[in-house]
Amino acid sequence: MKLYIRAHDLGVKGIDSVIDRLDSLQLDGVQLVAYKVLPEVPYAVGGIDLDKAEQIGKALAVAGKEVALIGAYFNPVHSNVEKVNTCKQIFKEYIRCAKSLGCGYVGSETGSYNDDKWTYHPGNRTDEALQIVVRTFAELADYAAECGVSIAMEGASGHVCHSVARLKQAIDLINRPNVKVIFDLYNYLDVSNADSCYRILNEGLAVFGRQIEIFHLKDFDIRDGKLVQCPVGKGILDYDYVLKQIYACDPSAKLVFEGTTGEDIPQAVEYIRSKIQKLCN
Repeated sequence: MKLYIRAHDLGVKGIDSVIDRLDSLQLDGVQLVAYKVLPEVPYAVGGIDLDKAEQIGKALAVAGKEVALIGAYFNPVHSNVEKVNTCKQIFKEYIRCAKSLGCGYVGSETGSYNDDKWTYHPGNRTDEALQIVVRTFAELADYAAECGVSIAMEGASGHVCHSVARLKQAIDLINRPNVKVIFDLYNYLDVSNADSCYRILNEGLAVFGRQIEIFHLKDFDIRDGKLVQCPVGKGILDYDYVLKQIYACDPSAKLVFEGTTGEDIPQAVEYIRSKIQKLCN
């Protein structure tokens, strides 16, 4: 198992600063949402190109760090069609630059009819929404295949692919071999099903198996009747069990801290690393 972190959760800007933080934390690399951490890469058409990608990728490779996933998240069911088309074009630019960045995967969630809020909308549960997601990601997967890379899809309870079963349905309909999965257990939870989190974990592992390319590490608590995300190791999630199940599915799994920031990062890294060591010994 390898440990990564979302680059913009490190609280620094610029690739050299990112590498320094990774070294200090002894992490293997990042999930890279480039425009959130690299000032020279805006979120715009033409924001990333092969020259920039090669410079970033070379700096990481020389430092012995990896890009586990390139994040180019966008909302495929957004009401602004022009915005969707722009986001798809940017996603394709990251696909084209993926190998230069040292990564074979570009990922996104599946969006919501609540547009920029990315929250639950009844329209998300319709067949129309599913078909839009299928068409959009099939197009992206075909382009990725031309570039020799893959795309990765991530479900979430408030989005179109709101459950393991719905994401599985979408991927089966897309029916492309280069479509992978980002599994984020927390994303599937709300206060009504939090007590079923281990069932959902095992469902995801059974359904997707080695198709899962990335596991997001988050933690949560229930406060005032609401599900609240908190730093890894400071919530109620039993990570001895979670990591045991992930390890049984994929001993070489890529684990990405997402949403753990600031002074909580070193403690979270040590917390997970100690549990991995116990698993492997």
